[in-house]
Amino acid sequence: MSFRVRVFLLVAFVALGATTVTAALILDQAGNQVREAVSASQETTELIRQQLLDKAVLEGTWQRVDQTVTELRDRTGQRIRLVDPWGTVLVDTDHLEGRAARPPGAFVQTVDPTPTLILRAGDPDPQATTLKAVRTYRDEVLFAACLFDLEYGVEVVIGPDGLPRHLLPRDVDRQETGCAEHPVRPEQEREDRLEIGRCGPGTSGAVPACLQAAFRRQIAYASEAPQPLTLTVGAANEPARGFDAGPILLITVIVAVLVTGGALLISRRVLSPISTLTAAVRSLGSGDRFGRVPDTARDELGELSRAFNQMADSVRAADADQRRLIADVAHELRTPLANLRGYLEAMQDEVLDPTPELFASLHDEVIHNQRIVDDLQELALAEAGALVYHKAPTDLAELLETVRTAHRADLVVEADGPLTADVDADRIRQAVSNLVGNALRATSAGGSVTLRAHADGDRAVLEVVDTGAGIAPEHLPLVFDRLWRADPARGRESGGSGLGLAIVRQIVRDHGGEVSVRSTPGEGSTFVISLPRTT
Repeated sequence: MSFRVRVFLLVAFVALGATTVTAALILDQAGNQVREAVSASQETTELIRQQLLDKAVLEGTWQRVDQTVTELRDRTGQRIRLVDPWGTVLVDTDHLEGRAARPPGAFVQTVDPTPTLILRAGDPDPQATTLKAVRTYRDEVLFAACLFDLEYGVEVVIGPDGLPRHLLPRDVDRQETGCAEHPVRPEQEREDRLEIGRCGPGTSGAVPACLQAAFRRQIAYASEAPQPLTLTVGAANEPARGFDAGPILLITVIVAVLVTGGALLISRRVLSPISTLTAAVRSLGSGDRFGRVPDTARDELGELSRAFNQMADSVRAADADQRRLIADVAHELRTPLANLRGYLEAMQDEVLDPTPELFASLHDEVIHNQRIVDDLQELALAEAGALVYHKAPTDLAELLETVRTAHRADLVVEADGPLTADVDADRIRQAVSNLVGNALRATSAGGSVTLRAHADGDRAVLEVVDTGAGIAPEHLPLVFDRLWRADPARGRESGGSGLGLAIVRQIVRDHGGEVSVRSTPGEGSTFVISLPRTT
């Protein structure tokens, strides 16, 4: 399987996986929110039912229930509808808001304030207890309704028999309210006794259950007691609290298609330049030094292409330098070697006599060749970073004095004072000596060579100034190249191997410095070494 296919499959797998998981999370979250909304609606309905139930128990009547319903409508924002057991709409917030009544909603509850009678186990006469409970409940309902009309503040407690009791403040007597007298109607008394009397020992089923049912029947439809109401919350034509998964799935499919297409586009966009780079690298490896790749893009791939082109240029330049070096070395060594061979063959053929002067000339040729080879080796080590430097704080002004002494006493040294830099003194002295040697060779009799040392900010500057022939402007960019010399004839009399300035540049760069030259033909040249200064 190709790398392009693997990249495409990987990107597509990750993208599709992320899309699928996201869609699943959205569906799950939406479902949870819908369920929470339904649960919240049910809780709201239960809250409304409980508030209405508390009102009925506290006030003993459904009078002015529309006020309570209006308050609940404002608190919950729900449409509320109450219907009595005979189908009559007692209150509807749609009517209260002056709008046509909508169909009832799906949330339905029964608001039944009728208490459940609790009979004590072992009661010797449960029928009498039940009859008394019926009377007590009716009295409490009438008492509560009366207190409500008179706007008394009361507290409701549930007794051990399960019936509500209305307690007045301590400073108010029950008789003083005028709400305590409720005579029992004889016909109601007879009906209650008859109904409760049916729950005797011969009754099928448990006697307590029969008495509890009789209690509820006697008070459920009594005119004194608040009747059970049917509560509906919401409207049937309201939007359902649900969601359609279709759009989510459709968007998921669209995103998946776009992601897959994007993965294909990315694989082509990324791998096509890589394929071009691969072909260019193979071409470079096979010897084509002129291959290039398009580098117009402004992204990382464009930067990679530009880096490759720079590398190819460097390889081509290095290859050209290598060829030129081989040609230069061959040119440098050909003449002295030819001279040595000619003289040796002449002496072998007894054409020339082996005189001391001849041997001295041959020795000079050998020394010259040896110097070229040594300089080449040293330059190769320097460019490979294999030269070892022993750096230490060094007074560069004193170093120039050492160079002056080693060459000629009539060299001029100008220094502002001690100038310290962290350098390898031997290597910097070698670099300055190479510059001085070139300056002396370029300066005719009557000229001068001056060595200067001064500080320039955080840099220590060394200058070698001569009054020689100077260098032509077109030659200035070439002076530090290997085996370049101002004398095109390359005669031995012009001196040097043509490697000294290249060695100077490499030594100075290894010290974090720079070397430059400025020159005027016929007036002389100035070589400048700039090094980091030690304070």
